[in-house]
Amino acid sequence: MKIAISGKGGVGKTTLAGVMARLLADEGKKVLAIDADPDANLASAIGLPKDLSSRLSPIASMTSLIEERTGAKKGTFGALFKLNPKVDDLPDELGVTYQGIKLLLLGSIPQGGGGCFCPENVLLKNLVRHILIQRNEALIIDMEAGLEHLGRGSTGYVDALIIVVEPGQRAINTARQIRKLAEDLHIQRIMIVGNKVTSDQDRRLIEENLADFPILGHISFNPMILRADREGRSPYDLDGQIREEVRVILKELEKRI
Repeated sequence: MKIAISGKGGVGKTTLAGVMARLLADEGKKVLAIDADPDANLASAIGLPKDLSSRLSPIASMTSLIEERTGAKKGTFGALFKLNPKVDDLPDELGVTYQGIKLLLLGSIPQGGGGCFCPENVLLKNLVRHILIQRNEALIIDMEAGLEHLGRGSTGYVDALIIVVEPGQRAINTARQIRKLAEDLHIQRIMIVGNKVTSDQDRRLIEENLADFPILGHISFNPMILRADREGRSPYDLDGQIREEVRVILKELEKRI
């Protein structure tokens, strides 16, 4: 299972990614989680202790690594560099493991949308392509809305893109924009998870406005998620309700892929 998760900022996609990764690890699966959102919070959503989180660095900021692997300095434009740098050792070398989940922090690609033809862009996209095509763990990628880290050559290996939507027109409009980007990348399965749902009216708002999307399920508005964020802990460790709701979503996802 190789899943990318996206959505408007603040809708709760990182919460879904973290809890989903923990549940997959509980099932005995080897899990690789990738934080590809510049507002990197997946470590907290998974529940990494601070001593482990402190060992993570964004790969896009590793100047010496980028120069070593591509032959050009980070931020270089117009210079010659390797288009197929060695990346197969990076997940194991740079990832941090907790509760059966290996976490990798990508960092930001400058000039998003693939416009930056630069060494760090090439390194990150080759790394994601290698992970999608060559590695066999269960994979969860916490994306930003722009999907910048995905490339056409690798997206055929993404089993599904999940777009997280809260009850509101801005999140619904963002979901449609993300779908257009995903279709341009030839991602085949694009699905919705509703979050911060407080009523049947909220569910109907999401389902009626996105009736042309498959809906995997909904996550209730939950004060324990806010508490987990305040305490820097995973919602998975604080509340059984979100574990069960995400478990139901996972089962529906498995049926569809």
